[in-house]
Amino acid sequence: MTRTFVVTGAASGIGRATSQLLEARGEKVISVDLRDADIEVDLSSDEGVEFLASEAARLSGGTVDGVLAIAGLAQPVAKTVEINYYGTIATLESLRPLLLTSAAPRAALVTSMASLFPPDDTLLDALLDGTRATAMERAEELAAGTPEQSGLLYGTSKRALARWLRRTAASADWAGAGIPLNGVAPGVVTTPMTAGLTASEADRAALLTQVPMPLGGIFGPEAVADLLAWLVGESNGHLCGQIVFIDGGSDVVIRGDSTW
Repeated sequence: MTRTFVVTGAASGIGRATSQLLEARGEKVISVDLRDADIEVDLSSDEGVEFLASEAARLSGGTVDGVLAIAGLAQPVAKTVEINYYGTIATLESLRPLLLTSAAPRAALVTSMASLFPPDDTLLDALLDGTRATAMERAEELAAGTPEQSGLLYGTSKRALARWLRRTAASADWAGAGIPLNGVAPGVVTTPMTAGLTASEADRAALLTQVPMPLGGIFGPEAVADLLAWLVGESNGHLCGQIVFIDGGSDVVIRGDSTW
């Protein structure tokens, strides 16, 4: 039976590869992005998320079998936090009612191996336990600071998202409702987001000194799409709150024998 999936960030990179894979398998994909998508919307605002939910309900007929929250931003601006953290969570929460009518609902999000890097603790605390206003005030401070400070926005937002997933997946709203909620943490993937960092062999070599990937090095988005497709597939009925690092070994090199 054909399943229906909502994929955010579907116009490029991992989102596009995932959409193409699901469509090639005969599934129905409702694509979401700023442009070139079934639902064209900015997920950094409450109004955008409300529009997403209403359009997804209309286009799906009221039932969604899987949500893949892939949309993200990796720029040294405060909006990176709005998209990566608040936008991802709002996407999942706003579409959860559509998952409840599926016989086998699934949801997945995308964090990053950058979540392993030291975060800005003030921003992290504000995201997890403070108010959105406080968090965005700190995000603006970092964005206006040094390159090192603004560079903390991406990894901190992804670490906060990973912690939200761990806190949320086993709750009554998700596991209790029969919805496996999991995530992936890619290493360096060749997408438009990383194009400026991987343009030459010298660029790639320099990047790999910061992000060690001993197994295969930098890879394409199709590998991440394969993993995401399994996470939202019917055969995955018991994985709950897991973040799978698909990073060529970065997690192993950086964290050693430390495990959850």
